[in-house]
Amino acid sequence: MFHVNHEPGAEIHHTDPFAVPAGQRSPVRRLRGRLAAPVTLWTAPGPAGLTVSSTLVAEGEPDRLVGLVDPESDLWAAAEAAGRFAVAPLGPPHRQLADRFAGLFPSPGGLFATGEWTETSYGPVPADAGGWAGCRLDTAREYGWGLLVEATIEAVELAEETDPLLHYRGRYRELV
Repeated sequence: MFHVNHEPGAEIHHTDPFAVPAGQRSPVRRLRGRLAAPVTLWTAPGPAGLTVSSTLVAEGEPDRLVGLVDPESDLWAAAEAAGRFAVAPLGPPHRQLADRFAGLFPSPGGLFATGEWTETSYGPVPADAGGWAGCRLDTAREYGWGLLVEATIEAVELAEETDPLLHYRGRYRELV
């Protein structure tokens, strides 16, 4: 007879067996992990997409958006080629979507094969997102190990307000 664990999310190990030992972890990485960040989905025509948790909106004339993305991502190649991209804030129901676009969850048939999408000239956005911003790419430069992307916000579509999905200390969290 064998034991079946019916607990969702059950794990074999209580800790990550591949994690860097606590005393050897970068203090900067540990500090970054203590800063709660909104989880967003950036998409571009192609389509291509990437989960990004380092996004900042700056109101002004013009309104601007900055973020750090992986310079080797399909999203960056598509956004650079198109000169535009969309940014959608994600909510608690989007955990699996966020993992899929972060490359942490399988996506048979491609990243956009499941779920409902709204097509925009900036890139597809999840139909159930809390809204989205259409951005014109202004500039990008190396910044740390990422690429600091600066853009002008050209369009904003807001849906019914929803709670944000947050990234904190390596995990998704919700407001309580």
